[in-house]
Amino acid sequence: DVCSSDLLIGPSMEQPQYNLFERNKVEKDYLEIYKNVGLGTTIWSPLASGLLTGKYNDGIPDDSRFQLEGYEWLRDQWVMQDKINRVQQLGALAKALKVSTASLSIAWCIKNPNVSTAILGATRKEQLIDNLTAMETVKLLTPEIMEQIESIVETKPVQPEW
Repeated sequence: DVCSSDLLIGPSMEQPQYNLFERNKVEKDYLEIYKNVGLGTTIWSPLASGLLTGKYNDGIPDDSRFQLEGYEWLRDQWVMQDKINRVQQLGALAKALKVSTASLSIAWCIKNPNVSTAILGATRKEQLIDNLTAMETVKLLTPEIMEQIESIVETKPVQPEW
């Protein structure tokens, strides 16, 4: 007898949002699937719609995506003073490492072994070039630096106790 569940194909890839402020799906919800199925992830918004570049540290620029009609939900979700304060602290760490805040933030995402691919949302060539430096920046992310990042963002999901 063939059970209908024998005919199902397990998931092989997921496309969750993942960044220093949005971590639950990748770091908590999918943990067992990574182990049991070998799930890969193609993450989107590694820069939290630009928040993790530092460009909102002094307010919302007129030409930003947050000013576009229909994107109010992004502004309401991401642009909060607490997060901006944390991005400023990340910026200071990035400066000490001689990299951009964007490069540091993307590097942090791709350092996660369960992240297969990161979708970048650069709108200008200079942004894309800077974003791609994350491939080198990831080498700077020692356990000590990762700990510093964690102490700045304080967003690590609480894992289930089972």
